[in-house]
Amino acid sequence: MAFYQDYTKKKKTRADYLRADGKWEEEGARYRRASAQQDQQRKGSKENASFDRPQKPGPYKRHNGEKKGRFSPHPSPMDRAPRPPRPEQPPRPPRPAPPKEEHRMPPQNDAFLPPENLLSGRNPIREAIKSGRDIEKLLVAKGDLSGTAREIVAMARERHIPVQMVERSRLDEITRNHQGMLAFASAYRYYDVEDMLADAEEKNEQPFLVVLDGVTDPMNLGAIIRTAACVGAHGVIVPERRAVGLTPSAVKASAGAIETVKVARVTNLTRTLEMLKKQGVWLYAADMDGKDYRKVRFSGPMALIIGAEGEGVSRLVLDACDFKVSLPMKGGVGSLNASVAAGILMYAAMNGEAGE
Repeated sequence: MAFYQDYTKKKKTRADYLRADGKWEEEGARYRRASAQQDQQRKGSKENASFDRPQKPGPYKRHNGEKKGRFSPHPSPMDRAPRPPRPEQPPRPPRPAPPKEEHRMPPQNDAFLPPENLLSGRNPIREAIKSGRDIEKLLVAKGDLSGTAREIVAMARERHIPVQMVERSRLDEITRNHQGMLAFASAYRYYDVEDMLADAEEKNEQPFLVVLDGVTDPMNLGAIIRTAACVGAHGVIVPERRAVGLTPSAVKASAGAIETVKVARVTNLTRTLEMLKKQGVWLYAADMDGKDYRKVRFSGPMALIIGAEGEGVSRLVLDACDFKVSLPMKGGVGSLNASVAAGILMYAAMNGEAGE
């Protein structure tokens, strides 16, 4: 613990303690005698270097001609031996010039590129609608529509093209040059249901169709089209709204099967099923409350109706069907993937195995 004086509040030094004990004068006299003795020895060593008193050997012997000052363990430059000259070396060859780098554009990420089926600008969209090109949907920025935009929206609704009013920021995320509207064209052309029935009649076969109700995943649509091509189905029918169409992802997932299977897009799915029933086509809907598909006899002209995962086939479509079939479930999962369920039922319908 440090001791402090009362009037200064400073830490006491050794001199303070000596002064308090009365030994300050004795300590100062001892210091002065020692300093005088050291000065006398230093003066005597300069005047008579050969006095008889032995000296301590120093760590370094001073060289002749070396100046006083800081001692150095290395000899003076005057005492060093000259270095031998370096042997002559051949000159180095010049360095080759670096190759000129070609100016290349940085690779672009596909996630930031606009899709190939995107139509931006009012004039391209209007010309595509006039030419009869298949359009998946039309996105229009919210707000007052000018004369040109109002005309394009009217043409789209007349052709039963889905029109969605969205915020302008959503259009900016897709592309900057949109002029207030964007259109997504189909990656492949659509057919009519009558074309599928005519194709079956031309091949002298009974119609075999696949109807999708509410399937929104393009990968599922592509897989179903591919399976339909494998079982020899004559076409796949999808609704216009709340369902996926022939997007580039769906066409890619079909792995080329889109070239052999016709796809139709209808406005009213229930009305289309009623038309098929008048043509003598039996409707089989996949439903959890239906009969085990292994006990159902698939025969005659038929159409398989597959619903979305979780929701299944809608009530209106289910009421229009003739039969309800189900897939047995033994595990903890309550439903199958839409493309898997469609594949199982399509092969069961192709085999036409008898039930009970």
